[in-house]
Amino acid sequence: MLVGFHGYAENAEAQLERLRAIPGGERWLRVSIQALHRFYQSRTNGVVASWMTRQDREVAITDNIAYVTNCIDAVAAEWHTVPVMVFAGFSQGVGMAFRAAAHASCGAAGVIAVGGDVPPELEPVALQRLAAALIVRGVADALYPAEKFAEDERRLRECSVSVRALPIDGGHEWSSAVTEAAAEFLGELYPR
Repeated sequence: MLVGFHGYAENAEAQLERLRAIPGGERWLRVSIQALHRFYQSRTNGVVASWMTRQDREVAITDNIAYVTNCIDAVAAEWHTVPVMVFAGFSQGVGMAFRAAAHASCGAAGVIAVGGDVPPELEPVALQRLAAALIVRGVADALYPAEKFAEDERRLRECSVSVRALPIDGGHEWSSAVTEAAAEFLGELYPR
């Protein structure tokens, strides 16, 4: 199962399209989860969402983890898959991808993290549940500084996570280079 988490002011469909674009992704059951905190986008009046704000952060984290767990359990009850799970997040969704992976009942094979950091509250024991992580940062990404990217790589390696840290040309985006790297990562986790 490949579980996606969208960024701030996006929706589940945006992340699902990213997952669908990954070559070889059809081998995975692709699931994209919509954040709980929905609002209207001012420019288009479309419904978008956010995973959380600073206010009541701990409560929101607990609610989000329970919500994501329930979503995954519902999908798993309907679709039978092999016990390999990867969580893929973009921007604000990266934090939820790591949280979901660290709390997954079946254990997570990996995380694809694009343009966002490892949540500070995740202790080493939680991060050690991950087998592998692909962390990606656009070299011109002002929202995910190079220093934080390096710190995230260090934290994961210290927890014995197999990490591929990939700086790419561009900014705060999920580009074709990310899609190609994600395909390679998934192929390594679950070879044909």
